[in-house]
Amino acid sequence: FILVIIFSIPAAIIAEYFNIPLAWFLGPMIITSLLSLLGLKLVMPRLVLSIILILLGLYIGNYIDKNLFSQMHQWVWTSLIMLGYIILSVLLVSKYLERFSGYEKKTSIFSAAPGALGPLLILAEDEKSDLSQVATSHLIRLIIIITVFPFIVDSFYDQNKIENIEIIIEQNIYDLLILISSSLLIIFIFDKIKIPAALLAGTLVASGILQITEVASYKLSPGIIDFCLLILGSSVGCRFANKTFSEIGKNALHSFVATFFLVVLGVLAAYIASLVIDKNFFTLLLSYCPGGIYEVAVIAIFFDLDPEFVSFHHIIRLLMILFIVPVILRIMQKKT
Repeated sequence: FILVIIFSIPAAIIAEYFNIPLAWFLGPMIITSLLSLLGLKLVMPRLVLSIILILLGLYIGNYIDKNLFSQMHQWVWTSLIMLGYIILSVLLVSKYLERFSGYEKKTSIFSAAPGALGPLLILAEDEKSDLSQVATSHLIRLIIIITVFPFIVDSFYDQNKIENIEIIIEQNIYDLLILISSSLLIIFIFDKIKIPAALLAGTLVASGILQITEVASYKLSPGIIDFCLLILGSSVGCRFANKTFSEIGKNALHSFVATFFLVVLGVLAAYIASLVIDKNFFTLLLSYCPGGIYEVAVIAIFFDLDPEFVSFHHIIRLLMILFIVPVILRIMQKKT
């Protein structure tokens, strides 16, 4: 972990020097990915990552207020669009992978799902699928998405990015303690009942309820975001431990094509959603982006693109994937 920090901070500073968007995420992600593939044993401790994800949840919780609930009836339609997007993605992309990449049927279905790598690996192991192929496909896709999307948003979106401002003073530290303890309690409950992304979902629920009911409220400084970005970016790179360049190269072409299909379907879903809800198109694009929930959430925070809306839709997506993928598997097995 010390090595991760030693390499990540200079990488972030260099990326920032060259005005790379999301520099404190992309710099550490690229350097740790390369070093992991070269065989250096880089590790992101689960405790450190969990603390960062809770802080991220508390920060997104800053955006939750009573006005948010006036929009939520429209989210039913965007969630239904998400359902159609997931089903089309799994069916079309799995067919491509099965036919052209030589993946076995089950492996192609798990590899085609737009996100939810952790839960999918558990399902894939139960179904005796190739875990290495599934993990590699998702990791390559994540790297592509997280590298390309910040440049797209930075190029075409004029909204000011989040800036480091002075820490908000005159806040009650007891409110922060209440928020953290409540978040930990709900995270524990969500983890027990197998809610995906429990760290983020639990923190959002706790901070949302407490802030809307005015029991406790605490605004975290935007200055904390760079540190969150560094840890999250490094953690993506550390996932390439025990992978090799040859393994990545063998899966790269088909992962690029699969990612292209998923992004095109995501753009189509975002366009359809824009017809039923008054939201910035880039917010909708991030909501249907086939990347990791935490990684996409930091992009939404960085560009101030309704991170609570984006996070909600990614949590819904995870729940839908965990329901849809086993159903598709069973239907295909019956046909066989």
